[in-house]
Amino acid sequence: MVKNDLLYTESHEWVELIGDEAVIGITDYAQHELGDIVYVELPEIGENVEKGEGFGSVEAVKAVEDILSPVSGEVIAINEELEDKPELLNSDAFGDGWIIKVRLTNKDELEDLLKADKYKDLIEG
Repeated sequence: MVKNDLLYTESHEWVELIGDEAVIGITDYAQHELGDIVYVELPEIGENVEKGEGFGSVEAVKAVEDILSPVSGEVIAINEELEDKPELLNSDAFGDGWIIKVRLTNKDELEDLLKADKYKDLIEG
């Protein structure tokens, strides 16, 4: 599943833009490829993330993957529910499974992200 109103990275993160804030998660495709997710490492509120750099990780039964930030900014919220229920990434990757919210420092970076149709081409190609 790919949602049309989100932006995507080639490393399978999604971004929902709300004003000058970005909600970030991993895609349905990513959670499906990882399998059952058992742990999510989250950054601290107030930390700065840089586009293309890791800010946390997702541990599944068969792999551990870094989560790369699609944008640069300050972490203003983390999904604390993932600490007790990491499986939310499997059951609702685009909803309750969001990971962090960031206040953007460079909106121009959004232009480098993939629109839904290009992301669909990437995962179906």
